[in-house]
Amino acid sequence: MFRRLLVANRGEVADRIIRACREMDIETVAVYSTADADSPHLRLADRRVCIGPAPSSESYLNMDAILQAAEQNDCQALHPGFGFLAENAHFAARVRQQQITWIGPPSRSIARMGDKAEARRAMKAAGLPTIPGTEGILDDVEEARQAAAEVGYPVLLKATAGGGGKGMRSCANDEELAKAYSEASIEAEKAFGNAGLYLEKVLLGARHIEFQVLADAYGSAIHLGERECSIQRRHQKLLEEAPSPVMEETKRQEVGRRAADAAAAIGYTSAGTMEFLRDVDGNHYFMEMNTRLQVEHPVTEMISGVDIVQEQIKIAANQPLAIQQADVRIGGHAIEFRINAEDPDQDFRPDPGKITVFEPPSGDGIRIDTHVEPGYEIPPFYDSMIAKLIVRGSDRKDAIERSERALDDFRIEGVKTTIPIHRRILAEPAFREGAYDTLWLERLLDGSEV
Repeated sequence: MFRRLLVANRGEVADRIIRACREMDIETVAVYSTADADSPHLRLADRRVCIGPAPSSESYLNMDAILQAAEQNDCQALHPGFGFLAENAHFAARVRQQQITWIGPPSRSIARMGDKAEARRAMKAAGLPTIPGTEGILDDVEEARQAAAEVGYPVLLKATAGGGGKGMRSCANDEELAKAYSEASIEAEKAFGNAGLYLEKVLLGARHIEFQVLADAYGSAIHLGERECSIQRRHQKLLEEAPSPVMEETKRQEVGRRAADAAAAIGYTSAGTMEFLRDVDGNHYFMEMNTRLQVEHPVTEMISGVDIVQEQIKIAANQPLAIQQADVRIGGHAIEFRINAEDPDQDFRPDPGKITVFEPPSGDGIRIDTHVEPGYEIPPFYDSMIAKLIVRGSDRKDAIERSERALDDFRIEGVKTTIPIHRRILAEPAFREGAYDTLWLERLLDGSEV
């Protein structure tokens, strides 16, 4: 096992990784920008290294500075967390070239799955059905029009690189497609340095369901069940739950097994997430694979009892999976709420500032993943998430009721947060019945959902 590991990230996920390492008796080195010099998670680490000024391009995206910190502190491994460089194949390769173990999949897997068009081809070859659309990168808007005519409107233009909803546009007709093509390609170029787009048919009434997989270097791959991620705003997840309220056990095992087998088929190792769209008839279509730790991994940990971060580290240390598929036991129901410093009344505008009061809920079945405390100044340079509230109940009804109490007890003052919108979601009959899709929250917010 590793003696010392560098955490190449910040905030909540850095805190999460450091705590996992402490339980495994692994020393940690935390890196930080000047804007994060007072971040509470730094106190948990054994060592701390400043890697640059506030802009992420000069700090958390600065490969040279991060690698220098790892080398100077004699780190045997590096964990990228999520975001920033977590899915950068070039960085993963550079880490390994420096004789440092990358806590994640091989760089070739990152590159292959990072190209969404190539990922579709690979997963189709591995036996997973894909959403009707183009197989490769579109040459121009005319090719996009031809593809849209073949699959039928509405369609979705998607960047072949990156994620997070950038470079994505929904189009209902040729006119919208022409405008959206230019917008999406420019946005993709700015965000990912790659303007490539592909096209998929929009599955109306679809749900976003993803499967957590773990795969080792010895050909074993398992899944830990699914997460329901359909509560989204502008393709950004806001709330996740596990298991999905619409997933039947036979379908869970079928899709989960196929997802794990597909991961093994492409030589994948580490934790990964297979994302699917489920249509109104219960068919599951591969959408993309995230080759990293997911923000929402705690909901799976809460119902499976598996520490996914520790499993990542063990796999990277060339240990075989200690659990087989038959050992996985799903118990209860969990819901995760992303608590962001945003103002829901101002179109979810980020609201950085000083947190004057931070009193999270506690009790049975409640987990808080955070890096903040009273007096913490939220910098304006990074993601607005300040905490994740994860609540587990004996069943979905119990989880919802516990969540309502937990959200009521969660006091944050000094900045606006997404807590009010979470309360509103829980109160909606459609949510309580599990009768929602990927566009449900958008309809609710614009007043068209009745």
